[in-house]
Amino acid sequence: MKALVTGATGFVGGALARRLRANGAEVTGIGRNTEVGTKLEAQGIRFVRADIADAEAIREACRDQDIVFHSAALASPWGRPADFYASNVTGTENVIRGCMDQQVGRLVYVSTPSIYFEHKDRLNVKEDDPLPARPVTEYARTKLQAEQAIDRAHHDGLPVITIRPRAIFGPGDTTILPRLIDRLQSGRLPVIGDARNESDMTYIDNVVDALLLCAESPDSTLGKKYNITNGQPVRMWEMIKKLTAELGIPYPKRQVPYWVVDGIAGGMEIAYSLIPGQPEPPLTRYSVAVICRSTTLDISAARRDLGYEPRVSIEEGFERFVKWWKDTHQ
Repeated sequence: MKALVTGATGFVGGALARRLRANGAEVTGIGRNTEVGTKLEAQGIRFVRADIADAEAIREACRDQDIVFHSAALASPWGRPADFYASNVTGTENVIRGCMDQQVGRLVYVSTPSIYFEHKDRLNVKEDDPLPARPVTEYARTKLQAEQAIDRAHHDGLPVITIRPRAIFGPGDTTILPRLIDRLQSGRLPVIGDARNESDMTYIDNVVDALLLCAESPDSTLGKKYNITNGQPVRMWEMIKKLTAELGIPYPKRQVPYWVVDGIAGGMEIAYSLIPGQPEPPLTRYSVAVICRSTTLDISAARRDLGYEPRVSIEEGFERFVKWWKDTHQ
């Protein structure tokens, strides 16, 4: 099998590219980080340095591919709308055109459950549940627009399947747990709200499993979207307490009501949006809500249609992450 992975220098794309190569596939990875790309090449993965917004480069990369996995995205709670649009919408449209022009056998798209998110608790969300009237971030807005482009492409005949993995973590993570650790180490993060909120997370190997299942799933799954999680909701602040204990970081002593921190974060967003370059504030309303609102997803469709079952538990995944963090950061 010849497989193209966009975002191969990122967390998900890199893990997928390495697994595909280990399974014997002929893999091409697209990314912008040449240092990581060199490491991929050393593992037998052909690396193409290209921006996902470069239509011709993407079209050429799709040539002679049996399958394309599109995981490249700008994922952040903060940033310029134009940057999100270029990466997440224009980039996805370029991948779609490349797949259609080069007659790729199947496209597997990595979307996000951020499109479900509201500033309130949401439990057991299904793929077809009503979406918020207004996406909470530019990332969520543009990923939803990208899904709409995927839907149009499927209507036009492109074989495509979409997954929405939530809160991906594990060795190599540069976003979720590292951002949290940074806030904890700074001593600026209090316990927010009642500390009883539950959230779904997904270990990286389980996400890769889901992507590989999508590569071989029956035609009846094409055009559909699938939630992917570990199926083990965790108490967020209990997980944070365990993380601080494992890494020797003081657990926050202060406990502050959600509405207070939400208000502070909103004020920071306004203030930082007025600074030239609009740097990311220390707190955003989205990042605050993520760690103090409950969000869980229903993964019964992925279990039924894809045969998906999380192989690595939250507990084992957490242990692997902690060991990797200690080995690489301490």
